[in-house]
Amino acid sequence: MIGKLKGTIEEIAEDHVLIDVHGVCYVASCSSRTLSRLGSAGEAAVLFIETYVREDQFRLFGFETALEREWFRLLQSVQGVGAKVALAVLSTLTPSELANAIALQDKATVSRAPGIGPKVAQRIVAELKNKAPAFGGDAGGAMGLKQELGEGVASAPVADAVSALSNLGYSRDQAANAVAAALKVAGDDADSAKLIRFGLKELAR
Repeated sequence: MIGKLKGTIEEIAEDHVLIDVHGVCYVASCSSRTLSRLGSAGEAAVLFIETYVREDQFRLFGFETALEREWFRLLQSVQGVGAKVALAVLSTLTPSELANAIALQDKATVSRAPGIGPKVAQRIVAELKNKAPAFGGDAGGAMGLKQELGEGVASAPVADAVSALSNLGYSRDQAANAVAAALKVAGDDADSAKLIRFGLKELAR
């Protein structure tokens, strides 16, 4: 399973990038937003990867941030939304814009994505509406974590995870509570991507 690629850009195409990692070139399908933020051929690049393994194919999807990858996964939990549709949405909307559209039940904004009709847009805002409820209660360790954040002494992965969840539309307290709970599951040495993933699971309970 491939989770991240760090290498040199070999080629950027309309819907994918070819990255050379120590002489091995990987093809990663990406949203147009991620592709536009990559450099030119010969420049260094880092992509968060979602790996798909099927009987007849092995495919990589690349994302600029772990947060974008989490949205890619979440979108596909909606009935009728596959990888192609998820990438179309992420090519059009930032994670923050998508979170706002879902919170406001704004299917018109979601349907701005190419190939996304009113029915699919309605399913996305309706089915994801309850995937991010307010986080109830204060998880163990959350008060200490909030104090560390306020004093600017929290570890980089923790601060990055809280910031990422806040950018999704959660309050600072909800994000801190979720990350504190995620730390208990993932461990103190977990990176930001893992904390975001576990944090989103906590928020979806």
